[in-house]
Amino acid sequence: MRLKLLSASVVFLLAACDQGGGQPAASSVPQVGVTTVNSQPVTLLTQLPGRTNAVKTAEVRPQVSGVVQKLLFTEGGEVKAGQPLYQIDPATYKAAYDKALASWQNDAMVVKRYQPLAAAHAISQQTYDDAVAAERSAKADVETAKVNLDYTLVKAPIAGHISRSLVTAGALVTNGQSDYLATIQQLDPIYVDVSESVADLLRLRRAMAQGKLAKVDDNTAAVKLQLEDGSAYPLEGKLAFSEVNVSETTGTVVLRAVFPNPHNELLPGMYVHAILPQGVQQQGILLPQEAIMHDTKGQPYVYVVKGDSSVEQRSITTGEMVKGDWLVNSGLKSGEQVIVNGLQSVRSGSKVKAVAATTQDTPDAGSVSLSMTDPSAQ
Repeated sequence: MRLKLLSASVVFLLAACDQGGGQPAASSVPQVGVTTVNSQPVTLLTQLPGRTNAVKTAEVRPQVSGVVQKLLFTEGGEVKAGQPLYQIDPATYKAAYDKALASWQNDAMVVKRYQPLAAAHAISQQTYDDAVAAERSAKADVETAKVNLDYTLVKAPIAGHISRSLVTAGALVTNGQSDYLATIQQLDPIYVDVSESVADLLRLRRAMAQGKLAKVDDNTAAVKLQLEDGSAYPLEGKLAFSEVNVSETTGTVVLRAVFPNPHNELLPGMYVHAILPQGVQQQGILLPQEAIMHDTKGQPYVYVVKGDSSVEQRSITTGEMVKGDWLVNSGLKSGEQVIVNGLQSVRSGSKVKAVAATTQDTPDAGSVSLSMTDPSAQ
């Protein structure tokens, strides 16, 4: 009886070994989430701090002396070019104009009487010429007096947003004074001036010269704006020009963009960030941040699932970052599968079951910000 039981146990053990075949059970193969690498044109963007500036600024100053009688505008409002702003007491200028006008009319009558006499040689030609010259001088005096009289009504030199008035009714103003009465600023459109370091500018130009980056087209070259509170300005601007001179103190060049500002949301002096396109990487690869790890030397690497379901540890180099996604400069090619989920259960050479990653941020319109860089990019 004992012999029969022993024989049955041996047969059972051998059957178990034959069924397993020395391979691990299928349930022991870990399941990982992967993302398939796809190359695409990626527009490289740079985010630069800057300030807003009015397109036109005019300081309103008096061109004649006198006492301000009244203010003719609403402080802080919009004014049109040529709109009256201040009324200076015109009494003395009106009297000067009337006097000059009377003198001119008298001289004109003298010339009118002398003209037939000169033609009949009843008076000398010199006497007639003197009368004509006096009449012309009197006419010029009338024009001067009229200009001064008109200047007593101070008008807006440009259209725009006017500041508060620095003088009130009853104040004495003088021609040529250093203090202005008010300022007018044209805010639509508005300038945004930003500074870019020469080092970054040279690096991008070299990349374009080597064919690593392509120039952006006119449609992609729109400039976006981020306000100081972190919100995005809804309207896009365009790059107007970049200076050719480098600041000796900061080592930067100034870039100027023009933005529409129909509702005066942007005011002169505001601190903003301009997001400018720098170039296009035609075969750009964006990878989620959670897929990238670093070794003890700080070098980035990823786990790639090969065609036989085995795992390969792959060293990569990364460039710029956008909203959690890294731009991969080298180490990957289009069509490869990179592990995003389940990294804690894999090692190089192991077998895995690859499924689509459940959490993956979608790259934002193929645009990459240059405001952040990975150490491996250096």
